[in-house]
Order: sequence, then structure tokens, then C-alpha cells
Amino acid sequence: MKRVDTIARVRRAFHVQGWSVKKIVRELHVSRNTVRKILRSDETDFSYERERQPLPKTGAWKGEIERFLSANEGKPSRERLTLIRIYEELRALGYDGSYDAIRRYAKGWSKDRGAVMAEAYVPLYYAPGEAYQFDWSHEIVLIQGVTTTVKVAHVRLCHSRMMFARAYMRESQEMVFDAHDKAFAFFRGTCTRGIYDNMKTAVEAVFVGKERLYNRRFLQMCSHYLVHPVACTPASGWEKGQVENQVGLVRERFFTPRLRVKSLEELNVWLLDKCVAYAKAHGHPEQTAQTVWQMFEAERDSLVRYVGPFDGFHCVPASVSKTCTVRFDNNKYSVLSTTVGRPVEVHAYADHIVIKQDGVTVAEHRRSFGRGDTVYDPWHYVPVLARKPGALRNGAPFREWVLPAAMEKVRKRLKSVDDGDRQTVAILGCVPGDGLTAVEAACQEALDHGVCSASVIINILARSRDPAPAATLQIPDALRLAHEPVAPVGFVRYGAHIRRLSRAAI
Repeated sequence: MKRVDTIARVRRAFHVQGWSVKKIVRELHVSRNTVRKILRSDETDFSYERERQPLPKTGAWKGEIERFLSANEGKPSRERLTLIRIYEELRALGYDGSYDAIRRYAKGWSKDRGAVMAEAYVPLYYAPGEAYQFDWSHEIVLIQGVTTTVKVAHVRLCHSRMMFARAYMRESQEMVFDAHDKAFAFFRGTCTRGIYDNMKTAVEAVFVGKERLYNRRFLQMCSHYLVHPVACTPASGWEKGQVENQVGLVRERFFTPRLRVKSLEELNVWLLDKCVAYAKAHGHPEQTAQTVWQMFEAERDSLVRYVGPFDGFHCVPASVSKTCTVRFDNNKYSVLSTTVGRPVEVHAYADHIVIKQDGVTVAEHRRSFGRGDTVYDPWHYVPVLARKPGALRNGAPFREWVLPAAMEKVRKRLKSVDDGDRQTVAILGCVPGDGLTAVEAACQEALDHGVCSASVIINILARSRDPAPAATLQIPDALRLAHEPVAPVGFVRYGAHIRRLSRAAI
């Protein structure tokens, strides 16, 4: 079949240049029949469609191919066989044709069935404060030079299109709670309805239609913020298309090229600034005369009032080892030594964990997101030191223990004493009862007098805890004692007694 440019040259040669058919055939190297067809039809393009397609290889297998295609069409998208798999199944049954023949047949079959058609959608409208959408994405950043995959929580107000993004190291339930609280605090309110996919941290079971069995703690969070949760149909991302688009936008504009930050906190501050800057610089897709930020400011009056943070922790039971540690999220955290042998509850928050026993907090640590880390609080092991004071020198919890300046000086001086460890432990044992400030002040007072002894420091603490009434020196008694005969061996003791009385009187 001749191309369009050849047809155009033939037409111009005959109608414009006045060439004869014979000259056109000779100069343009086109057959006489083709020239006549072009000139008689007055068409600018010719196409050919085969009326009947012979099927030398697939003809005998037409029924089997259609059976595979029909069965494939009725399955969910994740369970459908690819055409290459169908081809392999047919080969196992004895088909000796090519894969291309199967592919062409499947294409024609789908076209006849009407399966290949443009997807159509209905435009949606959300009233101010009606709904928001939530989703997660995984992004790659460099934190202190280390390539790290962070999980970014996305929240989008459906009416104003205002977006919020915050990065975490995990995608667990406590992170979901924290992301909602940070987003609602930024919006200064929330919507009456939240649209989610079927994430495991929120949905425990999917039933027919929109029926879901939600997680108990997730329902508590929704009740706290007065939100009605709605889950999408599985594998139907278009039901929350706004936040799906936001994921792509944030990845393209904020995380490309790869970000370099010092900490997760720095990244989150930067992300919030970028969200605000984008909203102020870009117009609303429907109300084109206004920016996203202007629409967001107008929508704030319609939001449900922000009622404050939800106590968003994820609770898991745990046991305390003999080394006074609790294992959580592949890491270990120390607890009070008095908790050994009894179960505890770990309340995991987004950035810290609280460990409780019988409702009483026995430990609180900043959360570690490494693997195999051990987080110590040396004060948890002070009661154990009373029985094993030698562990103060080589104990793992005390390796990098930074004490207040005065207490650290006393500790260093006592290292050179034979029973220095025992004296240091005795001083540390006063902290639970007297407080760290009082113990530090007592250590400083002892250092000021040039004394470094546990008994002196404990005496100072006892005196400050229960001060004795000031003694009054009676001169006649002192004079009487001075004139009484005293044995020589008691002279030193008598002189010390007089000095004590004199200091008390002063």
C-alpha cells in the first residue's frame, strides 16, 4: 500500500504540473494501475483491512483459548494469568503455534467483547469540612549520610485540597495516631469523615460492601476526634484519588532529587514548610481564582473543633529479664530493678515509650529505631548496686553515665579509695529519697570543706533534712567545766567537747 506522500506527489504531478500518466509512471516509479486508482478515486489515503483472517495454528485451539480468556476475565486483577502464562498452558496441552498468534487473538477477542474501553469517572464534590483522605508512601532520603527509607503519612482535605505530610521510621499504629494528631493540630480542626484504604493498623477484617471490622484503638482515636471512618473498596485507589495524587506530587516535588537531612525532626519541619509554600503558590483546581491556601483558610471555619491530642500509644505486654531490660521492636530498654519477675506493659508512642507495671510508670525512654540497640537508664540499677557495688566500674549501664559536676568529682576522688565504690553507691542511694539536687548540693558542700566521704555527705543530707535547734552556750557551765579537775587521758576529749560547744554557740 502506497504511503500518503506518494499519493500526494502523484496528485500534484497530474493536477498541478500537468504530467501525463505515462510520465508519472516513469518518473515516480509507480505502476499504471496505482496511478489510475489514485486519480480516479480522488482519495488522499488508502488502507487495507483483511476481511477474513486465516488461523492456521490457532483455529483448532480457538475453544481452549477462549476458555482461558473467559476464566481470566472473571478473576480479580491479582489472580489473572498473563498471556504468556496462557500460552504456556496451551503449549502443555499440545499447541505448537507462536506466542504472537495467541496475543493477536486475545486482542481481537477483548475488542469484540468490549473489554478494551476508556475508563470513565464521575467528578466528585466535597463540602467544606466534610472529608479528608489518608494514605502512606515510602520515600528514600539520606539522614546523616545514611540512606534511609522513611514512611510518609499523607493527609488531604478534600474541599480545599490542603495537604499535610509527615515522615516516620515506622508505619505502625502509634505512627498513625501521631500523624492524625499533628495534621489536625496544623489544620486546627478535623472533618466529619475520614477516607482510608484497608490498612492493617486500622482494619482487622473486610466484609461485603463497606462493612469493616475496625481496630479497637483506631475506633477510640476516631471517637476522640469525632471522625466517622470510611474504608475504600480493596484495590480501588481511585476512591481516594486526591491523596493518591498527592503522593505522586510530594515524591516528585519534595523528594526529588534525594534529600539530605541531619535528623527526622529537621525533615518534618522542612516538609511542613514545603506544604504551606505549595498551597500559597498554586491555585485551586476548581476555584481557579483562589489559591489552595485561601480555600483552606475559608474552610477552617467549617472544620470540627480540634479537641487536643489523643493518647495515641500502642500497648503490648512484655516480660522483664534478669538484666532489668524489656524487649520491644527489636531493641531493649531498661526498667527499675524492682520489676524483675513480673509482667509489664509497653506503651509505644511515635517518639518515646513508657513502661508500666500495675498502672505505675517504671521506665520512660526515647524510642530507638535501630536494631539490636540497648537503651539504659543507670538510675534503674542503683538498688542492685547496693548488693553489688563492684559493678559500678564495669557495668554496661554506667559506661557513659554523666552525673552532675559535684557528684562526678566525688566519684572520681573515691576511685582511689579502697571502699570507694561502696561509698559512691551509698551516696547514689540517697537520690531516690532526697532528690538529685539535694545530693549534688551536699557533695558540693563537702568538697568546699575539703572532705570527700560518704558518711560526711550523708550527714549533711540528714542535717538539711531535719535541722537540729541551735544550741545556746551557757557561760557558767563552761567555766565550771573548765575549773573541774580532768584526768590527762581525757584532755583531748574535753578540748573537742569545748570546741563543739563554742561552734554551736557561734
